[in-house]
Amino acid sequence: MRRRDLLSTAGAVLVSGAIGGHRAAAQDKKVLKASDVHPEGYPTVQAVENMSKKLEQATNGRLSIQMYASMQLGGEKEVIEQAQVGAIQFARVSVGTLGPVVDDLNVLNLPFVFRDVAHMRKVVDGAIGQQLLDKVTANPNAKLVGLCWMDAGARSFYDTKRPIKSIADLKGLKIRVIGNPIFVDMANALGANGVAMGYDQVFSALQTGVIDGAENNPPSFVFDNHYQVAKFYSDSQHLIVPEMLVYSKSGWEQLPPDDQALLTKLSRETQADARDLWDKKEADAFDRMKSGNIEINHIADKKPFQDAVKPVWDKYGSKFTDLIKQIQAVS
Repeated sequence: MRRRDLLSTAGAVLVSGAIGGHRAAAQDKKVLKASDVHPEGYPTVQAVENMSKKLEQATNGRLSIQMYASMQLGGEKEVIEQAQVGAIQFARVSVGTLGPVVDDLNVLNLPFVFRDVAHMRKVVDGAIGQQLLDKVTANPNAKLVGLCWMDAGARSFYDTKRPIKSIADLKGLKIRVIGNPIFVDMANALGANGVAMGYDQVFSALQTGVIDGAENNPPSFVFDNHYQVAKFYSDSQHLIVPEMLVYSKSGWEQLPPDDQALLTKLSRETQADARDLWDKKEADAFDRMKSGNIEINHIADKKPFQDAVKPVWDKYGSKFTDLIKQIQAVS
């Protein structure tokens, strides 16, 4: 009887241990939440989903990323706030939206601070880019960790009223800009009326005439369906504002060092992946614009635009004089 009791007890322990082990394994699995305002298939969305596959493979399924695309969790301002309190882990946001949170980033929000997209890429890939990521992480009020950069191309004007071929054509148009005082002042300096508004409101505002136009890159214009309402796209490239993938600081501090190192490594790979995806999507966007009967105007002479925004540089750029020199020196 004793032997039978012992065997019975041992069996119960083994079963209990197996159940406990399964529970522990299930509990060990962690799904990290990520947000993006853009839809499925958009380069930044796809890049983070690709990152999730790599993360699952590297951790044998222990860690994965659930992407909430298409503004499911709100606009960029809202998801920054959610990341700050640890409600989500990843947020892909524009430096335009992050500027009011981390002032150091506003140097990249100055109109015409980059010569072209190639120049911007060299800057963010180098020491300046790492320095600015570190400033996000070090900022005690941000409560975020700067992981990597993502491309957002060049921003240009589009509207429902008339072609914008010169600075005079902007006069009086109500143009939506990201909610950052730099951009409002920029639009006003160019003769438009700058309207700060969340990205999630732009489509309906264009439809109802609350705004006459907005400014953004070609993929956003096309794949978020703004081109269905606004039929004039002006290739002004007045802003080349990169985007950033950030992580909740409180969530980051709960990760073991090995996981932090892995996410840092994968983020660098995601930066390169997003760029490749971006180039393909931008070419696709221009093709869709042409087939969608969008009037595209390429502005060759940008000097009148650059001259007009000088007051914006005077107001916001003086504290970034040294960094601007470093950016301009990158070739």
